[in-house]
Amino acid sequence: MSFFEVQGGIALVLALILFAVKAFALIDCVARKESDFSYSMPKRNWLIILIIALVAHLLIWDPISILNLLGTVAALVYLAQLRGSRV
Repeated sequence: MSFFEVQGGIALVLALILFAVKAFALIDCVARKESDFSYSMPKRNWLIILIIALVAHLLIWDPISILNLLGTVAALVYLAQLRGSRV
């Protein structure tokens, strides 16, 4: 097994994990009530951001491209703000 096969396998696993994080954030956003969101960042804005992040990930499968990294950060910020506020 060459170094490039291992590197490709790691990139694939990372891309799948990041896709799953974005998909989970989008599904959570769709299922959440409008009243759970703040007025500074309403549900509609989060939906637009997360949909763009997910579509960008589908089009650019490279996990370390700038669009995928920005989309992942957006999904993680969403999850930290809204899912973390339940506690």
